Amino acid sequence: MQLIILGPPGAGKGTQAARICERLAIPAISTGDIFRANIKGGTALGERVEAILASGRFVPDEVTNEIVADRLEWDDAAGGFLLDGYPRTAGQVAALDQVLTRQGRALDAVLELTVDEDAVVRRLLRRAEVEGRADDTEAVIRERQALYRTQTAPLSEHYTEAGLLVRVDGMGAVDEVTDRIIAALPTHA
Repeated sequence: MQLIILGPPGAGKGTQAARICERLAIPAISTGDIFRANIKGGTALGERVEAILASGRFVPDEVTNEIVADRLEWDDAAGGFLLDGYPRTAGQVAALDQVLTRQGRALDAVLELTVDEDAVVRRLLRRAEVEGRADDTEAVIRERQALYRTQTAPLSEHYTEAGLLVRVDGMGAVDEVTDRIIAALPTHA
């Protein structure tokens, strides 16, 4: 199954992606995880994106598109994947469509977690304390929420028109949300 999971930062995409992928035996591909691993490893990419992420902005499309295109060619993604944090913009949607067409693939569904923004801000501030994430200040979190609304949320309309969008209530216990997602997945895939 080839999936995308959408939702604002802090909606629980990473947690749900891991759970869905375990059940479906497909890799979760998180651009955020790729970027953080490069920052931690002190790679050239990590140095390049660290300042961008710390300010709450998104990494430029051309960099992100290249990373995702490469990752989709790995052997573990041959039987499917779940993209978390990508695409975020119309340009990234177009780039992903080109990659999938070139690979002879198509998306099965685009999951969108719907959440309450103030609850998400509180969740992210708690996560910042627990995980020591310097980039998760309230100002940065609010900026990311605003960026999501302006840049990424319009993708919902695109995927609705394509017949791929599946909205799932992302509020509540983790197990409840996972069950809602699994129940909402298309049965043909």
